[in-house]
Amino acid sequence: MVKNDLYLRALRGETVERPPVWMMRQAGRYLPEFIELRNKYDFFTRCQTPELASEITVQPIRRFPLDAAILFSDILVVPQAMGIDFKMKESVGPWLDNPIRTTEQVQAVQVPDVNDALGYVFDAIEMTLEKLDREIPLIGFAGSPWTILCYCVEGKGSKAFDIAKSFCFTNQEAAHLLLQKITDTTIAYLKRKVEKGVSAVQIFDSWGGMLSPEDYQQFSWQYINQIVDALSEVAPVVVFGKGCWFALEEMSQSKAAALGVDWTVSPEVARKLTNNSITLQGNFDPARLHSSPETIKKMVNEMINRFGKDKYIANLGHGILPNIPVENAETFIRAVVDWKPN
Repeated sequence: MVKNDLYLRALRGETVERPPVWMMRQAGRYLPEFIELRNKYDFFTRCQTPELASEITVQPIRRFPLDAAILFSDILVVPQAMGIDFKMKESVGPWLDNPIRTTEQVQAVQVPDVNDALGYVFDAIEMTLEKLDREIPLIGFAGSPWTILCYCVEGKGSKAFDIAKSFCFTNQEAAHLLLQKITDTTIAYLKRKVEKGVSAVQIFDSWGGMLSPEDYQQFSWQYINQIVDALSEVAPVVVFGKGCWFALEEMSQSKAAALGVDWTVSPEVARKLTNNSITLQGNFDPARLHSSPETIKKMVNEMINRFGKDKYIANLGHGILPNIPVENAETFIRAVVDWKPN
């Protein structure tokens, strides 16, 4: 049992003294100690070396009174394990030399044995749990099948993922085959993370908001829901769909323990769409961490008061930006920890 189980209690919808707090991408690029490691090791070396991944995971925990740690990794380790050779290209981001554009390429994609292909992630979990010493829960994560397909077909990041969308609309059979292969791999991957000791898992659907509500059902939600159904038997599942406020009502009727929301939806609308039936997480605009400490404190208090302290996890509405001052990140976290009801 973890000593600070505030995050887990919030996921269960229990009454809490204050909301728990953690930040998406809290283990990473805004911290000077992370930058020091980044200057020595390339991105996927950091992900694939358990000693480095576990060290990066606990860096923010040493600094801040956070209520959960999230394992340092990347959503693209899943397609890498499936034989899709992603690289991280300087000033470009994720890069695939041969994007998946044909049925033959999809058919060639493997559903791997995750223990062999992703053993380094599971080793990192063991090392991290040792360092955390049961103080706080550890969160494991994966990308949604749709978001991973976007990178696999586009071959890189994009503002609109038009190539990926066109592939799905013109070659539906192949698209659904690829989505199912990613889903099957992700279920096995996340189940193994739970077996290794993570307390909860989060699914990041970073590009779900690129789809219309109808296409979202077809190409994203049905696959996320398979993962939720499979994992909810063994651990709480949080679903975060960026720009997917339109799907909140349906998502809230799933077996997910919580739903992440971004800053484009108000707390009141998010509560209304979910009929106040599920824990919500979010939704502070990461760019707002450039505001003054006084403004950050005021906005955090307002955010908590609007969501309500129960069935709520304080977080950003997306990952922390690399140029955020460390003291502003700390102000955000401490504002939640120090929150008192009016």
